[in-house]
Parts: sequence; structure tokens; C-alpha cells
Amino acid sequence: MTDTVTASPHFPYKALHVEHDGPVLRVRFTPTAQDSTLTVAALDDLAALLHGLHDRPDIRVLLLSSDGEDFCLGADRGEYRAALAEDPTGAAMRRIADKAHRVCDALETTHAVTIARMHGKVIGAGLALASFCDLRAGADDCRFRMPEIGIGLPPAWGGAMGRLIVEGGAARIRELMLTCETFDAVTAHRLGLLHKVAPLGELDAAVTAWVRPLIRRSPEALTLTKRMFAGYSRANRTADVALLDAHLLTAQLTVPRPQRVAEHS
Repeated sequence: MTDTVTASPHFPYKALHVEHDGPVLRVRFTPTAQDSTLTVAALDDLAALLHGLHDRPDIRVLLLSSDGEDFCLGADRGEYRAALAEDPTGAAMRRIADKAHRVCDALETTHAVTIARMHGKVIGAGLALASFCDLRAGADDCRFRMPEIGIGLPPAWGGAMGRLIVEGGAARIRELMLTCETFDAVTAHRLGLLHKVAPLGELDAAVTAWVRPLIRRSPEALTLTKRMFAGYSRANRTADVALLDAHLLTAQLTVPRPQRVAEHS
């Protein structure tokens, strides 16, 4: 039986739809009429939800997907510009970027096994967020891109550069970041950014094939294994400068540039 989770009266979800299906928490982005972007509201919702999992050891699997035509088109640059207009010192912008870092860190370290179910476009911050999930499945229509350099920004969102390098390999991630090249699901699978690729109509079945055995595993063994992986992964990121991301991004955005910053990255 699937029950819709009632949001806390102190923190109603604005950008997520959350369903509790036994030991599985199904979390879907609910895009605005405009498009599927990682807004501040989405970051706040994810941060609250992930923090709440500390008190929910019964949740074994967290499934992240989107109700929109695309999984995620990246961060909302309109919100970036608004934050800088409100506070030209960049402090408000840094707070947004710090939220992204905290969400990604919580996604990596939560006790639940996290699964990203992707379709359509997966751009910039959307790919960064998904990279912190334990398992990633994508429809064969997925198209990925890391466009930050193309719009004059460093790839500094959520501390994802180190994670992407560990998951996909330094040489190819460097190429894709520098060229901003669009790549397909087959390429993402070859790099390890996707673990499974399936036609869109078969994607849910592919994800369910993971979920069914996972919920039968020992919770203690799953959590320990997750945290061992997180430890080894972070050991491979010994020079990780993720804590500087907010400062790098804000510094670049506060430098006047002749070209207009694009809406999403």
C-alpha cells in the first residue's frame, strides 16, 4: 500500500511529492509551469526530507525522480540573479550554494540506499545531484550535459566535481566539462554515470528489480556498506575543495560580464 506522506505543518513541501510505500520513500520533483529546475524551494525540501530520515530507520530505499518532461535542467539562474540583486556582497548567493553542498552531502551519507530514476534532459546541477545517489537508472532518451563553462561559470555546485571524477573517471569528465558536449544514455552508462539504461516504458521495472532485493537485505549491512563506500570515495577525494564551491561560484557571478548569464546550468 502506498501512502502520501503528509508534510510537517512546520515544513510543508513546496517542490516535492513524497510517497511512503512501506520501506521505500518515493520522492518526485514537481516542476513549476516553467520547467524542471533545482530551485531553492527544492533544495530546502530535500534538505528537510533527508534530515528527517535520521528518525526513520524503517526507510530502506529512497527513490528520486521527476514528474516533469525532464529529470532536471539544472540550477535556476534567475534565482541566482535575484539573490545577487538583493545582496550584491554575494552572501545570499553563497547561502544558496551552501544549501546545495549540504543536500549532496546528506544524499551521500544517509542510511537509505538512494536511487536516481532519470529521463529526458539531465543538465548541470541535475547531473551533479544524481551523481550522489548510490544507484542511477536512466531512460534511453536521456541527454546529459555539463554546461557551466559554456556560460562562464566554474563547475562548482554541491561539491560534485570530485564525486563525478570518482564515478566517471577524470579524463572523460574533464573532456565533458571543458567541451560542454551533450552525451547520451549509452555514453553515461559506459562512464559509470548510469548503472542501468532502459526504454522509458521499462524504466520503472528496471528500478523495481533493484528495490525488491534491497528491501530484503539486512538494514545494518546496507548502511555499513554504504558508509564504507562513502569513506573510500572520500578518501579518493583527499584534495576535495567542495567547501569552496559556494565562494567560487559567487565570486564568478559577482564579476561583471558583458554577456547575459543563461537561466540554467
